[in-house]
Amino acid sequence: MTGPPANRFTGEAWIAFAACTFIWGSTWFVIRTQLGEVPASWSVTWRFALAALVMFALCLVRGEPLRLTTRQHGFALAVAATQFVLNFNLVYRSEQYLASGLVSLTFAFLLVTNTALSVLFLGARVSARFVIGSLIGLAGVALLFAPDLANPASGNTGLGLALAFGGVLSASIANVMQASPAGRAMPLAPGLAWAMAWGALIDGALAWVVAGPPRISLEPGYLAGLAYLGIAASAVAFSLYYRLIRIVGPGAAAWNGVVVPVVALAISTALEGFQWTGTAVAGVALALLGLGIALKARGSP
Repeated sequence: MTGPPANRFTGEAWIAFAACTFIWGSTWFVIRTQLGEVPASWSVTWRFALAALVMFALCLVRGEPLRLTTRQHGFALAVAATQFVLNFNLVYRSEQYLASGLVSLTFAFLLVTNTALSVLFLGARVSARFVIGSLIGLAGVALLFAPDLANPASGNTGLGLALAFGGVLSASIANVMQASPAGRAMPLAPGLAWAMAWGALIDGALAWVVAGPPRISLEPGYLAGLAYLGIAASAVAFSLYYRLIRIVGPGAAAWNGVVVPVVALAISTALEGFQWTGTAVAGVALALLGLGIALKARGSP
């Protein structure tokens, strides 16, 4: 695939890539600590309320002005709705039906959706090899989930997949927005702070409607998970990832999504008891092979 932006990975980009991969590889399991006693929508709300506070504090420490224009607030609101409301509400709910490592694998397909939206809205072009690799990857995911989807008693698997892929699409919309001229013109840290703040407000309103008044757990495990997700996985990782997108573009940045599931599946195996069958091994291998072919087709380093 070719098209704007044509920038290659720099040292800064590789550092951002490695940090995001390490952090997000573990978050899929940590999300499970946020489910149960506290409704998913309220857990999402607390996560981004904390993340917004951290980002605002960071801006103040750096002396970065927090004032945005009306147009920029509109952009931040759109990012909030797609990334910090739709995406995460769908992801948290998908983990009620699927192992965390499997949910992470569906997010490897940000490569496909990021690229497709870049073609539609950023004027990028895609090669036949990319399409073939993407189809192989999708076939791998289909093979991985085929036994559960074919079992009438496993009806929730299909729902979990639908929720996860809905999250993928929502996240892709926000990612491609970051690579647009309007996104590149936004001050990164203040824009992200406001997007998270708007997201937390919308998440809270949604949570109140679907789950009732605010609820939170004071259990140490829940609070530790919330701190990790709000600070490391949100404030830190999204700052780095959005910077990565602005350097190399949303398609190349999706390399991250191919590596993260390897970490997440290893954690899921060790801590959740995820069972590897022959079909599961073949499906994961095929999915990662296809995504690797698709990425190589872009000519990325």
